[in-house]
Amino acid sequence: MRKFFFSAAMAFSLIAASASAADSPVIGVVNFTSCITDSKVGKKEQENMESIRKQMASLIEDTEKELKELAAKFDDTEYLDSLSPKAEEELKIKFQTLQEDHGRYQNQFYQVLQHANYQMIQKMSGSIAKAAEKIAKSKKLDYVMNKEACFYIRPDLDVTSMVINEMDTNFEADTKSRKLSDNAEDLAPINAVDETVLDKAG
Repeated sequence: MRKFFFSAAMAFSLIAASASAADSPVIGVVNFTSCITDSKVGKKEQENMESIRKQMASLIEDTEKELKELAAKFDDTEYLDSLSPKAEEELKIKFQTLQEDHGRYQNQFYQVLQHANYQMIQKMSGSIAKAAEKIAKSKKLDYVMNKEACFYIRPDLDVTSMVINEMDTNFEADTKSRKLSDNAEDLAPINAVDETVLDKAG
């Protein structure tokens, strides 16, 4: 009788363990950073970010150049003596205005980059989620998580390369159907901050 109970208990344990394993979710992971750096859509977004950065940086550099040129005039006593009081006053006003513009452009530079970066992350998250959903269905995964949230993952559950390939396929399809925005639209974050900044940058 005792042997029967022992066998029954063992059988029950095996059944329970099997049921538990069957109920356990299968989780895949994807490297979010790699999806940005290695996918076609990620590379395009990085190009757009760099274009925005260069445009704003160029505006600040041009303003700094003007400030240096004006500062040199103030150091030139002969030049100042040749000016009428009105012309000298106008020069001082122009210098002060440029200083104010320079400070504003610097603040807007960081605001624009932060806004553009936020938009890029949002767009990339959507692109990754769409690709990950398809890969999860094909590999029968219950979840696909960001790899950065895991301390360890089985190598065969890392679906980053598969997700990137799917993202590239979606990117090419969107490009052919002209659903992707062009550079003019991708620079919209600058327009949202200050249209006068863009006018001077252009």
